Amino acid sequence: MAAFSGASAEGAGAGAGSPLRASAPGQLAGSPWGGGGQAGAARSRRELSTAVPRSRSCGGPVAAPRGSPGALGVAVSAVSPSAGRAGLPPCSFSALSLHLAVLLGHLRRLRLCGGVALAVLGSQASCLLDVAVVLGNLSLPPPRLRKSRRAWAGLEMGVMPEIAQAVEEMDWLLPTDIQAESIPLILGGGDVLMAAETGSGKTGAFSIPVIQIVYETLKDQQEGKKGKTTIKTGASVLNKWQMNPYDRGSAFAIGSDGLCCQSREVKEWHGCRATKGLTKGKHYYEVSCHDQGLCRVGWSSMQASLDLGTDKFGFGFGGTGKKSHNKQFDNYGEEFTMHDTIGCYLDIDKGHIKFSKNGKDLGLAFEIPSHIKNQALFPACVLKNAELKFNFGEEEFKFPPKDGFVALSKAPDSYVVKSQHTGNAQVAQTKFLPNAPKALIVEPSRELAEQTLNNVKQFKKYIENPKLRELLIIGGVAARDQLSVLDNGVDIVVGTPGRLDDLVSTGKVNLSQVRFLVLDEADGLLSQGYSDFINRIHNQIPQITSDGKRLQVIVCSATLHSFDVKKLSEKIMHFPTWVDLKGEDSVPDTVHHVVVPVNPKTDRLWERLGKNHIRTDEVHAKDNTRPGANSPEMWSEAIKILKGEYAVRAIKEHKMDQAIIFCRTKIDCDNLEQYFMQQGGGPDKKGHQFSCVCLHGDRKPHERKQNLERFKKGDVRFLICTDVAARGIDIHGVPYVINVTLPDEKQNYVHRIGRVGRAERMGLAISLVATEKEKVWYHVCSSRGKGCYNTRLKEDGGCTIWYNEMQLLSEIEEHLNCTISQVEPDIKVPVDEFDGKVTYGQKRAAGGGNYKGHVDILAPTVQELAALEKEAQTSFLHLGYLPNQLFRTF
Repeated sequence: MAAFSGASAEGAGAGAGSPLRASAPGQLAGSPWGGGGQAGAARSRRELSTAVPRSRSCGGPVAAPRGSPGALGVAVSAVSPSAGRAGLPPCSFSALSLHLAVLLGHLRRLRLCGGVALAVLGSQASCLLDVAVVLGNLSLPPPRLRKSRRAWAGLEMGVMPEIAQAVEEMDWLLPTDIQAESIPLILGGGDVLMAAETGSGKTGAFSIPVIQIVYETLKDQQEGKKGKTTIKTGASVLNKWQMNPYDRGSAFAIGSDGLCCQSREVKEWHGCRATKGLTKGKHYYEVSCHDQGLCRVGWSSMQASLDLGTDKFGFGFGGTGKKSHNKQFDNYGEEFTMHDTIGCYLDIDKGHIKFSKNGKDLGLAFEIPSHIKNQALFPACVLKNAELKFNFGEEEFKFPPKDGFVALSKAPDSYVVKSQHTGNAQVAQTKFLPNAPKALIVEPSRELAEQTLNNVKQFKKYIENPKLRELLIIGGVAARDQLSVLDNGVDIVVGTPGRLDDLVSTGKVNLSQVRFLVLDEADGLLSQGYSDFINRIHNQIPQITSDGKRLQVIVCSATLHSFDVKKLSEKIMHFPTWVDLKGEDSVPDTVHHVVVPVNPKTDRLWERLGKNHIRTDEVHAKDNTRPGANSPEMWSEAIKILKGEYAVRAIKEHKMDQAIIFCRTKIDCDNLEQYFMQQGGGPDKKGHQFSCVCLHGDRKPHERKQNLERFKKGDVRFLICTDVAARGIDIHGVPYVINVTLPDEKQNYVHRIGRVGRAERMGLAISLVATEKEKVWYHVCSSRGKGCYNTRLKEDGGCTIWYNEMQLLSEIEEHLNCTISQVEPDIKVPVDEFDGKVTYGQKRAAGGGNYKGHVDILAPTVQELAALEKEAQTSFLHLGYLPNQLFRTF
């Protein structure tokens, strides 16, 4: 903790909501983007971290709310410094503050109404906006600054001018909310956990400050500057064989001798590794059980999780008589408990691991896989309400080993490797390594990784001397090409877990100099089972850089309220600031979403189609689904057929020229693509009414990339995809979304329909909801569905479940606190009373008859605002002349 507090002296920066962060003292806010180069940016960050007091709870800024009387009082004092000492009646000063507070409250309310009120105000708006800007309560510039909105992007964010220039070329004239809040915090040196909608500029929110600080770090190295750090090392601990206090779980205790270990946590496992490991020879150590708790002992590499035996880098033997490796628990040997002594044998030359109980050889337990044969293996254990004592050979063994095995403490120095975990001494290497990036950005899918890399390239466009080098590490690309780039040097790596894990575990990517770890779409990474990978990566990255700065962790998530995300942040982040601009899920005003009930009992179209219908997923291949069976299986099959017909009907009814179509499974995507091909469309029918492409995990990487590009360019009209494949991908201007099946997670419904209605463009989301239960695939088999035809239910050992969309719909409506409109099977969407007839994909028309009501509503407020302006000006003049009048009186 001491190291962290010393290394993070820069602080987490000031939040974007603070009126104090606008500029240097005595200046009005300039540009929200640019800065004064490297030195200016660094200075801005220092000012940000010291000008605003930090919250004890989350590290964020403590500032008066915008428009609050407290902030106004400070602002008015700045406008008229003599007001506080002039002996004025308290009522005059308080009245002015109150008038201004009310005035600005009205201004903010009017601003949210699309500028209609400001248009009504006419010339009076200029004066009011000037007052608001001086007080720091509006982010809009006054009219006199609007002549050059690009130039308006100056000092406020502390961003380098080179990056600001690139950003402005992308037509990002103003920072988005997530950028305005997060960029100063990251530049200030803090860990940030952010949540915002896809398309909100979240990638820029972490990419821009990461690029800037990586550049500044490289520039300092280029100029020979060295950071100051007074970090003590744990070398004395690492010089002897004992359990490592710097490589253990949070509830794992180690005695003063380094050999007695204990964990009294009864619900979770907590583990630890030794201070040294071995690369060669035949070695042995003993463990004595001091109570009846649960434990596993054995060997693990530095890459392994502390939960011994749950990944492919650790080998454990537990008290229940099970051996464990890569989450596979098999019967081995005997159970052991209090007073038993377990011997742990390691023959690295033969690649064998075995154990003994009270001197009894239990036989071969593991053969060391080839992927870790060249890695050092360390003594390790994991405990749950248990106590152990290790003996590495400094004391006489209770059961001495045979067959040439020697105590760990007697191992030759050439066989021994010290742990990388040295507590505060875990400092990055200063030596230049071409394959050691400064920033690592992890994405859940290759499409999102490619999208992020493209943004990085755009942001760093004008950065020179030194230039930043980036690399995309994803599957489906020849590894030799990536290794070639690594050999030439890389500063920023963007990748997906699979290929990253391969290159890190083989030492091809060196993490010893990483300054930033960014986890984008963290909830997606966790749902895909990459929790162990994240922990492994984090454990290998030094917590302190060579210049004394600490590792910064940035986590982006669709929601910060997920239990898994909260647990991850507690484990790998250091007092993170939470930036939650998403809050409770809601549907934007620009999105119309409706439900189409799919009722096979009232719509008998499925009976009349014969064989001219969409191919189904073969869940009912062994069932009687012919008309007249009147079984749940028959209704389920009918639903699958009707949904294909309804999807086609929706496209025709609304003359859709572009849409994203979400299916629940990959086979559903393939079947719908085939059905569109039967309609004359498909991937090769450019411009056809049913031209389409597929995006899911079973498609080859180059095909997925090509399909996404074709959809973005408009070569095909429809993108048929799964939730996982589409996560995080930003596609602008999509007017329609069709949910063939509701998602099983209510948050995903909001993510799906949020694909439309962006950039103030109207969008329509249509969900096809079955009124009866549908039997669907739910693969729990090892193949994850490949070649699986087990149509039994999950509870019977099969891979199917009954899917209740009506229940899911009620959960979604409860989550959104609204009732979603339903339309008839003809899918004719009624005209909205306020929006009138809209064209989906285009911006909502401003003005017109429907705005007349809004103007009438605003008229009294506008009149009150005009009166308040006059009263405020009168009060101000009264304050200015009253001191002279008082002086003459006396």
